[in-house]
Amino acid sequence: MTTDTIKETSISERLRHLRAAANQLNRLGERQLNDCLLRLADLTEAHMSALLAANAQDLSRMDPEDPKYDRLLLNEERLSAIAADLRRVAGLPSPLGRKVEERELGNGLLLSRVTVPIGVVGIVFESRPNVTFDVFALNLKAGNATVLKGSRDAADSNRAIKQLIDRALEETGLPQACYLAPAEREALQPILTADGLVDVIIPRGSQGLINYVRANATVPVIETGAGICHTYVDSPANLDWAKDIVTNAKARRVSVCNALDCLLLHRSQLGHLPELLAMLGEEHHCEVYADEAAYEALDGRYPSALLKHANEDSFGTEFLRMAMSVKVVDGIDEAIAHVERHGSRHSESIVSDSEVNQERYLREVDAAVVYVNTSTAFTDGGQFELGAEIGISTQKLHARGPMGLEALTSYKWLVRGDGQVRG
Repeated sequence: MTTDTIKETSISERLRHLRAAANQLNRLGERQLNDCLLRLADLTEAHMSALLAANAQDLSRMDPEDPKYDRLLLNEERLSAIAADLRRVAGLPSPLGRKVEERELGNGLLLSRVTVPIGVVGIVFESRPNVTFDVFALNLKAGNATVLKGSRDAADSNRAIKQLIDRALEETGLPQACYLAPAEREALQPILTADGLVDVIIPRGSQGLINYVRANATVPVIETGAGICHTYVDSPANLDWAKDIVTNAKARRVSVCNALDCLLLHRSQLGHLPELLAMLGEEHHCEVYADEAAYEALDGRYPSALLKHANEDSFGTEFLRMAMSVKVVDGIDEAIAHVERHGSRHSESIVSDSEVNQERYLREVDAAVVYVNTSTAFTDGGQFELGAEIGISTQKLHARGPMGLEALTSYKWLVRGDGQVRG
């Protein structure tokens, strides 16, 4: 589809149909929604070859050295995991109709608050075709219709996935509750301004994408922000733990938002810095942008081709590749101040034996998830045993941190009376 054929009126028409589909979902039972997810899991396993062929077309247009390449990649192992996740979501308890509270008022009215679908949820995302499966499944389980706005990078993969979604919906008697918008960026604005048709937009991707959506949307936005994540190694600290935590947070998967970007190190631990980073240098070939004190401690004890002098841009950067910065601080006050200045309020960790400092970090660091003596890699809906996640929210209204099924619901008040009128 060319830009000339992207008509705001046609997109609006599709969104009106989607709104009607959302209303139909609200009349269906949990079993029908689960049947659709189970059918989609079966179709995914049965059509792996077609999905991989479409994904190969997308991959052929991207440099394998691009950090987005791993996010874009599908293979049989990942598709099998996606099918397993679809079945897992189907098996989760429904988040709908849950009575959050109930009480009788002084005038005899019986007041209750129950969970309900949000309605139509739009997801704007970049080169991660697994997101197409994830967000459709979670939205459907929560009774929501889904608008998918992916990027050109994953256009072929998304179209192939959408064909399976449409088939699963049709074969299980559900309305067409999923719309895949054109991949061109010009198709985004009509969605961002679809007041009354789209209830909320959730951007998933780079900070640039998130900023664009926030600045241009008239529909409410839940930000799933970029992850600029720090780990502060305090004094005293268990250095064996620290080495494993830093290595895992950085090297487990560098292209995800919970990966480590900056190590903050108490000055008294400088002598241990080469050992803390040994595995990153020797096994993972991680570039290190070190401040002056850290550079001096690492010079000659870390691979010279990987050791760089840090500048101001080295801090507050989400690297999304095998690179990180190191900043030496004089104590927890300076560590917290650095996180406040350069962090993205995503995930932050302290490695410390001091209970006082642990509690200060937990209380004072402003982030969606704050860790003590463990890796930021755990910021994930699956790891939090939410079943799956729609994203990691870095804002403070409605949802924060890993967003599972509950975050895809709203609530309404139900009031039952016996003829009462207000005086």
